[in-house]
Amino acid sequence: MTVDELGSHLKANWPSIRAQLVAGTYQPKPVKRVEIPKPDGIKRLLGIPTVVDRFIQQTVAQVVQQQWEPHFHPNSYGFRPGRNAHQAMHHAQATIRQGYGWVVDIDLEAFFDRVNHDRLIKAP
Repeated sequence: MTVDELGSHLKANWPSIRAQLVAGTYQPKPVKRVEIPKPDGIKRLLGIPTVVDRFIQQTVAQVVQQQWEPHFHPNSYGFRPGRNAHQAMHHAQATIRQGYGWVVDIDLEAFFDRVNHDRLIKAP
């Protein structure tokens, strides 16, 4: 299904999809796996969800983001609305000019490719 077809699909199928979401029985479809070559020769595996699953992900993300965004540290810049890498660099430069000598950069690249999913799901 294409993005252009999503509207008509949701009009026809939303009551059923919504009922599954509310009941907790909705099952996302398997993602399409695509390999993206990186400059260092390593291929990064990318999972592309269906259009419907992506729509649901974004809907949940918007609700969760509204709930949790106010609780994030003001100096956190990664994957946050209205924030980007350039702002993070400007902030780091400003704090260095103020006399601070440390910058913490955490890169979670491929974290979910390497983490033990069974342990993650069972974690409290």
